[in-house]
Amino acid sequence: MENNQIFSIGKDNFLLNGAPFTIASGAVHYFRIPKEYWRDRLLKLKACGFNTVETAIPWNCHQKNEDTFDFSENNNIEEFLDIAASLGLYAIVKPGPYICCEWEFGGFPWWLLKYDDIELRCMNKRYIGFVDKYFDELIPRIATHQITSGGNVIMVQVENEYGSYGDDNAYMQYLATGLVNRGINVPLFTADGIEDHMMTNGSVEGVYKTAKFGANPSVNLPYLRDFQEEGPLMCSEFWNGWYDQWCYRHYERKPQDAAKSLQRILAEDASVSTYMFCGGTNFGWMNGANCDKEYKPVVSSYDFDAPVSESGDLTKKYELFKSTIANHIKQTEETAIDPQVPKAKYGSIPFTQCADLFENIDKLSSAFELLKPVPMEKLGQGYGFILYKTHLKGPRDYMPLSISEIHDRAYIFINNDLYAVQSRNDPESTVDIRVPEEGIDLSILVENMGRVSFGPCLKDYKGITDSVKLGQTYVYNWQAYPLELNDLSQIDFKNDPDIIFYDHPTFLKAQFIIEETPSDTFVKLPGFTKGMIFINGKPLSRYWNKGPQKSAYLPAPFLVQGVNEIVVFELEGIKKSKNNPVVVLDSKPELNG
Repeated sequence: MENNQIFSIGKDNFLLNGAPFTIASGAVHYFRIPKEYWRDRLLKLKACGFNTVETAIPWNCHQKNEDTFDFSENNNIEEFLDIAASLGLYAIVKPGPYICCEWEFGGFPWWLLKYDDIELRCMNKRYIGFVDKYFDELIPRIATHQITSGGNVIMVQVENEYGSYGDDNAYMQYLATGLVNRGINVPLFTADGIEDHMMTNGSVEGVYKTAKFGANPSVNLPYLRDFQEEGPLMCSEFWNGWYDQWCYRHYERKPQDAAKSLQRILAEDASVSTYMFCGGTNFGWMNGANCDKEYKPVVSSYDFDAPVSESGDLTKKYELFKSTIANHIKQTEETAIDPQVPKAKYGSIPFTQCADLFENIDKLSSAFELLKPVPMEKLGQGYGFILYKTHLKGPRDYMPLSISEIHDRAYIFINNDLYAVQSRNDPESTVDIRVPEEGIDLSILVENMGRVSFGPCLKDYKGITDSVKLGQTYVYNWQAYPLELNDLSQIDFKNDPDIIFYDHPTFLKAQFIIEETPSDTFVKLPGFTKGMIFINGKPLSRYWNKGPQKSAYLPAPFLVQGVNEIVVFELEGIKKSKNNPVVVLDSKPELNG
């Protein structure tokens, strides 16, 4: 980028070095893409005619615990900005502290929930203290990349869609002032939906306002003008696609329809940020969830039906967007790109080892002795599963076992045999059980399916968040085993493939050899039901046969030349067949199953 550039907001236009400038931006989330592919995705953004990249910054990636910060490897936001600058792309940064983005907990670190006195997204003393500590580390890093310092950052967002959450104007002003005091001197802006309360509650006096929408720019842009008499108009999130949720259909938007809306925005001399320009992945446990009338977790794929797919391939929208932008914004030069990222079909690989969860529980976790169940956050756990165990004395005739506030899916075992499955969406979380004279061992395995990322239910504790009752009496005296599954090396896998457990939560292991340089591939699990996939010891993706996602994107940088290991933690059982279960590594995704 050129040194000593000036970017400002004029009466009718953005101004770059005093000349009118239209922002044509696309969202590329560095945290959803292996860093080895950052340049590829940014090149494709540039080649499509965009002049700016937009990215959010998830707090939970950079401060996994209270005491340490991480801006290395895939968390190196400064390197991402440098790559964009080297390609001639300007940048818009959304530092949060809340980002939504359908990301786990809206980007908040889970450990905030350890504190009973914390309130999110307001002037709560505890919360603000943690925000200040985070911003002290983050914002000076962004400040050095501003256009005023020879970098490429031209605007910084204050919070995100705050008007959809609260009305603490002092909080929003505090964040804006904090950005300035930490060195941000490019224009600040807010971004909210097209409703009165959203624009009113999300605004900060003196800070530029933008709007978010996916269609009807001829209606929505004049609406924005009603709230902002002067300054350029901008759709800061043009939703050209959408995200998927488990048990719902895969979202697709017709390319011609999306391109038509983009054309209308640009025809109004408005600026735009396309959300998303390229898809990405909620690797591991990082998917968020919605919770309005029911809890709806987002799938691991964040393909978003974007112009560039989750795995980096150009879609039909790409060429339409490219021609649309070219009609409105002068192109400086043609940028060479590889339209497809190489994919490999490694074939069908049999699972040759397995391990039962209950037989390995003491190798995976240490028990907490509890009077009553508590959420996993109270035990210092952020992600994964938690197992609660107790012994019920008998005899007791059939009584309803009720689990209050399951977050999110509970597997109930009697003497280690699966008895029932309950979800936080079930209208009645009860099941009748009988306790014989000798008593029973009751175990409840709870899956954290992703914390809520939008709306009033953000304080989304995981596990059993209230109590367990048998009939009208509370059940006390429990053991709790946190299962973050960060280290699977201690599991005692059985080498005999004929002893696959079909009715217990089970770990299955397979190995395969890649002799050449690895390529991207897609993991498919025929006959499996629900669980988590691990590749070379790290959590890759959730899976669930209810779809819509029926494959998991496995990028080449996650693989090695030589021996690779896949472990699958199956929760609900594998469909029996004549042959042992297999994992299929295919060259094509399946997102609409």
